[in-house]
Amino acid sequence: MTPGSIVVVDWRDALHGSGEPNKTRPAVVVGGADLFHDAFGYLLVVPMTTVASLALHGATLEIAPSPENCCSQRSYALAWNAQTVPIARVRNTRARVTDAQLETLRDQVARLVER
Repeated sequence: MTPGSIVVVDWRDALHGSGEPNKTRPAVVVGGADLFHDAFGYLLVVPMTTVASLALHGATLEIAPSPENCCSQRSYALAWNAQTVPIARVRNTRARVTDAQLETLRDQVARLVER
């Protein structure tokens, strides 16, 4: 699982009423190997959804279906919802975003935390 990989994260134990997904959901790995190495046990990911109403301008990447990303419909990577997750919750896939899309997501996450 490297930056740009699309993975499936198991969030099925979400807190009731918290707004957390409480299901499995795809996500894009955005954390770099220099910080999130295998021994650390966590990944920094940006969850994906097909719900357009969750797309916040400047903090979401729209992803059109392609053979590389294996998406079956238009999806939205929610940079505003970036989070670290235990690798034990993550299942790898062969899907990836492009290098340009990864860079956009990283820029969006950085803008969300800049002072």
